[in-house]
Amino acid sequence: MFNYADYRRYRRYRRWRRRRRLALLLIAITVTAVATQHIAAHPRTASHGRTPMGPATAPARKSTRHTSAAPQARNSGMPSVSWTDFHGIQLPVSAAAGPRHQHNGLARGFADTSLGAVLAAVNIVVRTAAQWGPPVYRPTINHQLTGPGAAALLAADNSDYAAMRAAAHVAPGQPTGRGHAAETAYRLTIYTPAAATADIVTEGPASNGTTVIAITRIHLVWQRRDWRVIAPPGGAWNSSAGTASALRGYTAFPNEG
Repeated sequence: MFNYADYRRYRRYRRWRRRRRLALLLIAITVTAVATQHIAAHPRTASHGRTPMGPATAPARKSTRHTSAAPQARNSGMPSVSWTDFHGIQLPVSAAAGPRHQHNGLARGFADTSLGAVLAAVNIVVRTAAQWGPPVYRPTINHQLTGPGAAALLAADNSDYAAMRAAAHVAPGQPTGRGHAAETAYRLTIYTPAAATADIVTEGPASNGTTVIAITRIHLVWQRRDWRVIAPPGGAWNSSAGTASALRGYTAFPNEG
């Protein structure tokens, strides 16, 4: 018997899949940007799974960061950076630069330094993905993003999460999947104690089985003694980034230990 409510959920899920498929081909998956430079597709055979992802996700991987993800990025000079797991994603953290507080999937408390800005860009934007569920993306967007695009991003996440949860058959509030991408390199294009702009390089699987290298530009401001990410225009991360073919001038994140 035809169920119109199920059909509407299916249509929402299909729209979400189309948006995410385009995002994977055009942007840095799970980390964001407002402008991009040197944009060109760079597909390769993927060794990851093929799950859909929101903006900024990165999977647990070992020993592949410098050989496949960022072959032209120079070696990392980041001091005292280690890695922490977030739903299968390896995220860079630092005892000196933050995040100083990690609880219930959230991360806050970054140093007002260039390294603190880079780590805030990665750790905050990853947590804006709808797939982690409202307990993560809502407080992240409400308290760690700023700008007129934040409300639109939250509304889009609410809609996307409803479609993903119905498709994945998970309980309300639970994550709908794990991450399948890697944060591989960065370039801090602007830094002052009050504002910063970081280009983050992400490697992740496209829906056709290839791997995409993408660059996302993230703008941050220092507010209330912590870094806040400026939300993308219209709440759409995919309007702010593009795939990349060359990584000269970028610094590779250190390998996961």
